[in-house]
Amino acid sequence: MRNLKELSDMELCALLVESDNHAFEEIFNRYWSVLYSAAYKRLKSHEKTEEIVQDLFTLLWSKRENIRVHTSLSGYLLTTVRYLVLNYFQKESVRESYKNSLDLTYAYDNSTEDTILLNDLKRNLEIEVNNLPPQCRSIYELSRNEHIVNSEIATLLSISEKTVEGHLTKAIKRLKVRLKTHTAGIIIVVISLF
Repeated sequence: MRNLKELSDMELCALLVESDNHAFEEIFNRYWSVLYSAAYKRLKSHEKTEEIVQDLFTLLWSKRENIRVHTSLSGYLLTTVRYLVLNYFQKESVRESYKNSLDLTYAYDNSTEDTILLNDLKRNLEIEVNNLPPQCRSIYELSRNEHIVNSEIATLLSISEKTVEGHLTKAIKRLKVRLKTHTAGIIIVVISLF
C-alpha cells in the first residue's frame, strides 16, 4: 500500500469517491487545522468552530460518491466551510428574530384575564355537561374526568363499546354547539399560552 501522505489532493479525492477510509482520514489530517482557522476567524467560538468543521467532514463523507473537485481540494473545502459558517449565521439570525418576537409576545401579561376566561369556560362546560342526558353524561365524565378507556366503560356499564363511542360522540357534538360562543375565549387563552 502506498503512503497516502505522498498522494496529491486529486488522487485522494479519487480514492474518497471509492469510499476509501484511509483517504478520508488523510484529507481530515491535512485540512482540519486550515479549516478550523478559517471558520474560527468568523465565528470566534471554539465550540461552534469545531461543530462547523465536524459538519463539513461529515458532509464530505456522506456525499463522497458525488464529489467533483474541479480545481483544488483546499479551495473546495474552504468554500464549503465558508458556506457552512454563513448558513450558521443565517440560522442564528432567524432564531434571534423569533426569540425577540416571543419576548414581545410574553411581555404583555394577561394572566388574570386568562384565568377569568378559563374559569368561565370551565363553569359553562360543567353546566352543559350537567344538561346532557344521564347515561351520556355518565359516559362523558368517566371518559374525560376519570380517564377510563372506552372498553372499560363498556364493561363497567354493561353496554357495548360502540354504544360508549356513540354517547361520547353525541356528548362532544352537543358540547361544541353549546360552547361555541366561548370558542373565541379559548383561542385567545391558547394563543397566549404559547
